[in-house]
Amino acid sequence: MKQALLIIDAQQELIEGKGEQKPVYEKEKLIQTINNVIEEAEKREIPILFVRDVDVAGGEGDGFQVHRDIHVPQGAPMFNKQATNAFYGTELLRYLQNSEVGHLVVMGCQTEYCIDTAVRTATVNGFDVTLVENGHSTTDSTVLSAKQIIAHHNKTLHGHYNVDNFSVVRSSEEALFEPIHDDYR
Repeated sequence: MKQALLIIDAQQELIEGKGEQKPVYEKEKLIQTINNVIEEAEKREIPILFVRDVDVAGGEGDGFQVHRDIHVPQGAPMFNKQATNAFYGTELLRYLQNSEVGHLVVMGCQTEYCIDTAVRTATVNGFDVTLVENGHSTTDSTVLSAKQIIAHHNKTLHGHYNVDNFSVVRSSEEALFEPIHDDYR
């Protein structure tokens, strides 16, 4: 099965925060985890895709770019989105289908918005998804801490079921590019 690493909204201003917007929870660990998984994907020659939200930094400048400490492989495809959903109004789905990808490893920001939506949308569009347990982050809300939001989504999205395709949550220390979905079918 062909695979891809999908890194969503790991943008400079979103990760670091700006003004009243605080940095994401454990940003240094997030960046290191993303880089470790990118390195593993490169070793396995797995495509690495990035999605950027045009609402971040007004869609321009350094704040809009993928975080300066994240290793972006030369020529990695970039998809810019205007909605929470990485698939809405972008060429991402067509790209994945044309590339015959069946398994997505997902990382990035923000857990309860773009990550949750991407995982759910991917499963209904025919992809098995591995969400990297320690590879997504967010900020505190008025109701829950970032740590609680992340834990909740890791629990909720593990085994998220859409009949034919579903998501599992695995640590970056596991063999992410050796899908385990068939073990549960």
